[in-house]
This record gives sequence, C-alpha cells and structure tokens, in this order.
Amino acid sequence: MQSRMNNIVAVLPKVMTAMQSLQAAAQEHGLPEKTAHLVHLRASQINGCGFCVDLHPRIMKKAGETDRRILSVAAWREAPFYTDAERAALALTEALTRIADREEPVPDTIWNEAARHYDEKALAALVVEIASINVWNRFNVATRQVAGEWNP
Repeated sequence: MQSRMNNIVAVLPKVMTAMQSLQAAAQEHGLPEKTAHLVHLRASQINGCGFCVDLHPRIMKKAGETDRRILSVAAWREAPFYTDAERAALALTEALTRIADREEPVPDTIWNEAARHYDEKALAALVVEIASINVWNRFNVATRQVAGEWNP
C-alpha cells in the first residue's frame, strides 16, 4: 500500500498547529480522556480510516484502557464494558459522524441523553472531539494514509 501524498499536516504544518489547538481547547473542559479516546476510535471505524483505527487503540492502551473495551467499541451497544455516559458519547459520535444518513442527523433523544451526562462545557468539548476526529479521518482517507506509518 502507498499513500496518495504526504500527510496533509506534513504538507501544511499550520494545519497541524490548528488541529492541535482545537483539540487542546476541547481537552480543558471536563470530558474524560477515556471518553475522547472511545469517540476517536468509533468515528474512525465508521469512516474506515485505517490510519486512525491502528493509531487510537495504541494510544488508548498507553493511557490504561483495557483490551476488552478497545476491541468492543464497534459493538458498544451489546458490550457491558461502558458507562451510561460513554454510551451517550458513542451514540452522539455515530450521529455526528453519519449526519447524512438520516432525516434528523442528531435526534433529540441522542442529544438529550448526552446532555444528561455532560455539562455544557463538557458537551461542547465532546462535539469538538467528534468533529476533529472526523476532520483527521477525512484527511487520512482522502490521501490514503497507510496504517502503521505513524509508528515505523
């Protein structure tokens, strides 16, 4: 396998700075790190981003996440390893990642369940985390970044 081009952030370094700033701003507002990691992995699975599906479990493992939780993210509805708050975050992730797949992209039931578990700042941070991983996925999928190239 070969990528179509160098990684966008290597070609346009200011994009890396901007993306890092966006994620740093989100990380300051009460969203648990483990939740952000779950969100990153689930969106990447949906988007078929091999680069991120390879990268994020490694990051999660270093952060102390269990194999069971990492391996079950794609089937989170059927796996008992997630809290109600994490389930709400994963449901919101799926809705925001698949915004063109339904008439009402983010139904009130999904939004309200997330809002029940996260205060306004943490909820805003969650939306930013979901949006940012979707941007990363689009960079990587468009340019066909190869899984594992980040860690030779």
